[in-house]
Parts: sequence; C-alpha cells; structure tokens
Amino acid sequence: MNKINIAIDGPSAAGKSTIAKMLAKKMSYIHLDTGAMYRCVALKAIEEHIPLDNENELVCMIKNTVIELTPDGEVYLDNKLVSKEIRQDVISQTASKVSSFAKVREELVKRQQKMAESKGFIMDGRDIGTVVLKDAEVKIYLTASAQARAIRRLKQNHEQAISESDLDTITKEIEERDYRDMHRAASPLRCADDAVEIDSSNLSADQVLVKIYQLIQPFLEEEGSR
Repeated sequence: MNKINIAIDGPSAAGKSTIAKMLAKKMSYIHLDTGAMYRCVALKAIEEHIPLDNENELVCMIKNTVIELTPDGEVYLDNKLVSKEIRQDVISQTASKVSSFAKVREELVKRQQKMAESKGFIMDGRDIGTVVLKDAEVKIYLTASAQARAIRRLKQNHEQAISESDLDTITKEIEERDYRDMHRAASPLRCADDAVEIDSSNLSADQVLVKIYQLIQPFLEEEGSR
C-alpha cells in the first residue's frame, strides 16, 4: 500500500505532537515534530549567546547545526539528547521569536521537505499545510481555547518538572505566542484552505485521534486500490 503525508497545524499546546505521535504509532508512520527543530535553534542560540534579533547570525548557526528527530520521539541537537530541555517555557517563548525570521524558516523548511519526500510522514507545526507540505494528502488544523491549552501545558509542566509557572502566567504566555505566530511576516499561523479544523477543547486525545483517522481512511483506501 502506498503511503501518504499528513500535516497537522495549530497553535501552541493544542495537542499537535501528542496526536501526531499517537497517529504515527497507529499507522506505523514517522512523526516529524517541526516545532522541536525551532526549539533546538532557540536552545543553541541561548547557549551560544547569539543575539535573538540577529537573523544572519542565527542562520549561520543553523548551517552548522545538526538536528535529529528519531522514530521513537527523541530529539538530538549536535548529537546531544535535548528532548526535555527544549520543552522549558523559556525555550517555547524563544522559539516563537527565532521562528519569526524568514531566513531561519527557509533553512529549516528545506530540511523538513527533504525528510518527507519519501511519504509516510506525519508532520506537525504551524505552517505545515500552508508552506512545508502544501501537497500533503490530509491536512488538519488542531486548535483549542487558550484556557484549555494552558491547563494542558500546566499539567505537562508539573509531570515533567520543567516549570513553576502558574495557570494565569501560562495562559498569558500562550495568548502572546498566538499573537506573534499569527501576525509574523514569515509564514504566519493560519488554517490552510483545504485543511479540516478540529477544536479539541472538550475532546480527549483518543477522541481527536478517532476523528482524524476517519478523515484519513478514504485516502488510504484510494491509495491502496491503485
């Protein structure tokens, strides 16, 4: 059976990575977390004291950076495991800033497109259906209210012991990131014209998975009949 590519876009903490991982496991596909790539850029920029407003220096750094996303969900930056480090709140905010630069996005988009050429990938981020995988067979825009997303992020932070921020602070940070992501000049966050929007505010991860798999099934049957 031929494979397809699946694009999942949406705002911060909407559950994109969680759903993408579940879907990848169910379909034996590979999950590519593009947000993790921008987080790696943010982490390295902070560690190397690179000005976050200097686009050219950031791009130069990226050209000399190795980012590896493994099939089991781990993230390596220059051969160092950083899966937990890149999930800190400060990295989330910094990633939003560095991702606003067109040249930074251009460098990472080229890598992402190359990765997905062979099909069989589930890629999540903020411009997958609109820029990175314009020809993805299935496009999903996964969203949720800011409060619902803040509650999820707070729970995740507590479970992983990566932040002490309270609910109000996290909600404000999410709203601020939404604004930046939606109003940046380079590849702003938006729902692709041919994407299906799913509001997960009152849905469990399993319920979202069922909805998405129902949308995917016809494409799998179509590909398999050729």
